[in-house]
Amino acid sequence: MARVGKRIRAAREGIDPTKVYPLADAVKLLKERSTAKFDETFEISMNLGVDPRHADQMVRGVCNLPNGSGRTVRVAVFARGAKADEAKAAGADIVGAEDLLETIQGGTIDFDRCIATPDMMPLVGRLGKVLGPRGLMPNPKVGTVTMDVKGAVGAAKGGAVEFRVEKAGIVHAGIGKISFDDQKIVENARAFADAVARAKPTGAKGTYIQRIAVSSTMGPGIKVDPASVLAAQTSA
Repeated sequence: MARVGKRIRAAREGIDPTKVYPLADAVKLLKERSTAKFDETFEISMNLGVDPRHADQMVRGVCNLPNGSGRTVRVAVFARGAKADEAKAAGADIVGAEDLLETIQGGTIDFDRCIATPDMMPLVGRLGKVLGPRGLMPNPKVGTVTMDVKGAVGAAKGGAVEFRVEKAGIVHAGIGKISFDDQKIVENARAFADAVARAKPTGAKGTYIQRIAVSSTMGPGIKVDPASVLAAQTSA
């Protein structure tokens, strides 16, 4: 069995791995045990009753965190003319068309979110094999293929978090920083869980949201009572 370090043992002390905690208590426990020299990301993971191998059980969406993510997000926008100017004015870090395509094809991807106007998608589509695996491909379902460039850039900069279910039926995301006030983390967690609940696919059967856990970058995982996160657990 692998040896557990002193820091990890200290972080786990006082946390019952078999217990399911109310969200507010879990947040407090993680904050009390944060000893990293940087501002850790507060993360949430949700086990869903779906099999994403089936198209009618895919879960994908976006959540605008009410208190932001605490993360500096670099945004790239594919646009021309007035829409390119709109993107720059909204605070986009990189704006371009063919020139941006060439930069990305050359191996430089210096951004965390990619937005495109609909007319640019034939161009952006050529980057599918590059942007797709990184979760950066613009998609109308999450608001990153849009004519409202200003709104999309603002949302990305303000704390919009995209989510997509993984093969094992898990959705996870960073929803704030450990330095946030407890209540702000709670509000962000509930907003994220609500967004996932509203994204319930038509093919989901039985209990949709099965388990929820929270953690910090360097901290332990803590099981959370879904009822303390959601007003009502979503089931079929």
